[in-house]
Amino acid sequence: MRDLPEPDPGIPDTGSATRYLFWLVRKSWTSMALGASWGVVWMVSQALMPAAIGKTLDAGVTAKDTAELWRWSAVVLGLGCVTGIAGIMRHRSAVTNWLAASYRTVQLTARQAAALGATLPGRIATGDVVAVGTADASSIGSTMDVTGRCCGAVVSIIVVAVLLLAADLRIGLTVLIGVPLIMALVGPLLKPMHRRQSEVRALQGKLTGRANDIVAGLRVLRGIGGEPEFAERYRAESQRLRNAGVRVARVESVLESAQVLLPGLFVVGVTWLAARMAVSGEITTGQLVAFYGYAAFLVIPLRTVTETWGRFLRAHVAATKVVRVLALRNPLLANPGSDMTGEGRGAMADAHSGLTLAPGTFTAVAAADPAEAIDLADRLGRYRPADGVTLDGVPVDTLPLATVRRRILVADNDARLFAGRLADELAPDRHAAPVAAALHTAAAEDILEALPEGLDTEVTERGRSFSGGQQQRLRLARALLADPEVLLLVEPTSAVDAHTEARIADRLAAARTGRTTVVFTGSPLMLDRAEHVVFLAGGRAVATGRHRELLASVPAYRAAVTREED
Repeated sequence: MRDLPEPDPGIPDTGSATRYLFWLVRKSWTSMALGASWGVVWMVSQALMPAAIGKTLDAGVTAKDTAELWRWSAVVLGLGCVTGIAGIMRHRSAVTNWLAASYRTVQLTARQAAALGATLPGRIATGDVVAVGTADASSIGSTMDVTGRCCGAVVSIIVVAVLLLAADLRIGLTVLIGVPLIMALVGPLLKPMHRRQSEVRALQGKLTGRANDIVAGLRVLRGIGGEPEFAERYRAESQRLRNAGVRVARVESVLESAQVLLPGLFVVGVTWLAARMAVSGEITTGQLVAFYGYAAFLVIPLRTVTETWGRFLRAHVAATKVVRVLALRNPLLANPGSDMTGEGRGAMADAHSGLTLAPGTFTAVAAADPAEAIDLADRLGRYRPADGVTLDGVPVDTLPLATVRRRILVADNDARLFAGRLADELAPDRHAAPVAAALHTAAAEDILEALPEGLDTEVTERGRSFSGGQQQRLRLARALLADPEVLLLVEPTSAVDAHTEARIADRLAAARTGRTTVVFTGSPLMLDRAEHVVFLAGGRAVATGRHRELLASVPAYRAAVTREED
């Protein structure tokens, strides 16, 4: 069994849901072909078992031929061994195919989410993305799981039909006519199931998104007393999802019943016909047993075929959602122009706001409306349309994205700490000295001292083992260790106390000497340490100077800063 997941999931075919599913098959064609081969061997060996048992009865019991009895008994034993071995190998291949398709879908979705970055929430609901990586990936994987059995089912039905035609034309024709008839009777149940599964999938994504929103804003909801109202909304939506799931279950229950009832009636009909022929002496006792075995065996491949079709419909619904995510294209992430080798001086300018950043300076930006400062940071970092923004005189939106991300780093409070060693989380390629210096600048030495294993401590998911202020200081240290040409910090000290904030403000400029650093903040402590302060109002830079100068000469700036201080 090969190692999973694959290092590179590949470039998917997002033309349609069906094309995406076939692309997954092509990516694992070796394992898929192996699974289909073992599935055929597994099913055909079972299909041949009734014929071998019938021969054993006719030759060994009816004819009293001991040699033939032993010979056909050995054939039955051999078929049983082949069935067991093939079943094991088919199952191994099926699990591999299932995991490969599921993991590949999750990898592609995660890669797309990372590529779209901050623009993703505006393009598709968070709940849909979460559902793609969980329920949808599992549905697609289960379809790849059943393909080997389906191939074996189709081949075994053909083998049984040929054997029956060779033994008796009437029974052979009964099977050839009866199998398509059963499929035709089951078919009408599949269309409403597909429609209702699509409905359930849409409600599932919506409910997951609602849950994410509630969890993210739980503290605010409790503060304003809105928790009961949102809980009631979640309860109502979950009931709609439950009712939709019940409607799907009704169709599935009818389908499951039909998969048992119709093949069962078919078995009874074939057995009745064979019994009449045996009574009239047209067939032997062994052939009667064989015909009954064929009819009973056909229940398995018939159910497998209908199960495959049902799983394909479910996977098609899931693949539609996956393709919708993978097909998203963000014009902000295009890579026009030619790359700039090396690094520049870090001079930046924004024509829309009038902001000009001299290379190697430590600048603070305050805004009458904090949202304007965040919007400007996103524009400078090209997380929004960056027309009018230049880096060393070159328009940022003409630079390859890799160049922009290497030279400009936007560090805000939406960033996350990931699970793993703290040393790897901060800077996997750095030595102890730079890490210690960055932690000192971020006033985070006490965090490291309190950890029993120091930098080897395992960080929990999203850094939940740290407080909000500790997470913020560790994120600041990580940003400093990245050492970008231009560092844009958005409220880097909003969750720490005044004494810690003062230490960070005193150390930050020295740590970034020779590099361009911009702090978007309303904190008087941080503003007072900056070489230059820019005040934004209405999205424009309306005043520039030192903090104390602006306090004395710009009433709007004084009002904004003292409001933050209060």
